Amino acid sequence: MEFRRVRPNVRRKSCKASAAALVLLAWATLTGAGNAQQILVQSGLGAPVKLTAAEIAALPHQKISVENHGKTVRFAGVALRLVLEKAGVALGSSLRGKRLSSCLLVEAADGYRVVFALPELDPGFTDRVVLLADKADGRPLNGKEGPFRIIVPGDKIMARWVRQVTTLKVVQVE
Repeated sequence: MEFRRVRPNVRRKSCKASAAALVLLAWATLTGAGNAQQILVQSGLGAPVKLTAAEIAALPHQKISVENHGKTVRFAGVALRLVLEKAGVALGSSLRGKRLSSCLLVEAADGYRVVFALPELDPGFTDRVVLLADKADGRPLNGKEGPFRIIVPGDKIMARWVRQVTTLKVVQVE
């Protein structure tokens, strides 16, 4: 009489299913599909503020056409300063003295980070609008770029065009 072990095959199938589930979970995390489509804003004063995609969508949007890798793309989004103000970060007349050395650290889901001086975002200092985009060519940003992306018109190199923005931190440079 010959016995065959069935259990190893069951284990292989469950291991394959577990591995597939882990790959899907990692993909969802890396593409932003696993997050709740929100941005965490840390102003250094008090508790961090979470802004949902719905709260950001309710802010006044504007459109901007830019060259992106040789092709014209029409991004839509919110001026980054409006997002900061919604979270309680004071700009405008409060940007004097020591506050002029405050920076905004923008963090992405993959750990990429860039810095803006707060005056770069304030209309009292510049006419340039840094955009927190949520759409490109009329469609929501895909998982590789969104749900939110920083667009900096006028920058010669797109190094500060952050994809998959997750966190905005106001930092005081000492």
